[in-house]
Amino acid sequence: MKDKKRIAPDGPPSDWGSPFEVLKNLNLPSASKSTEVQKSTLSATKENRGRVDIIRQTAHRGGKTVTVVTNFTGVSQAEQKQLGTMMQKTCGAGGTTKDGRIEIQGDHRETVARVLTEAGFRPVFAGG
Repeated sequence: MKDKKRIAPDGPPSDWGSPFEVLKNLNLPSASKSTEVQKSTLSATKENRGRVDIIRQTAHRGGKTVTVVTNFTGVSQAEQKQLGTMMQKTCGAGGTTKDGRIEIQGDHRETVARVLTEAGFRPVFAGG
């Protein structure tokens, strides 16, 4: 068996430099700041952005429940995609944005309604 030279974790710093040392001095934005900017951008736009419907569907999905948000008026496709991504992260579920609606996997109506309210929309529970 070889004798391995052990270094104590509280010992002196190593002689080799960290490859990430240069990045520390660049003042790059952290990931948490970018999500805060996205939330503030969505909530700072308009106070009353209109009514959106939140529907729970299971039809033609193999018995799986999906939360669908529809009836966006005056909202760009990019902003819908950003809202969908925020909802997915908040709910901890997958989903998609297509055909002018946002689909989130699972029954997350209350969480989706809270995200939409923070973004300035007036969510209404429609259907079953």
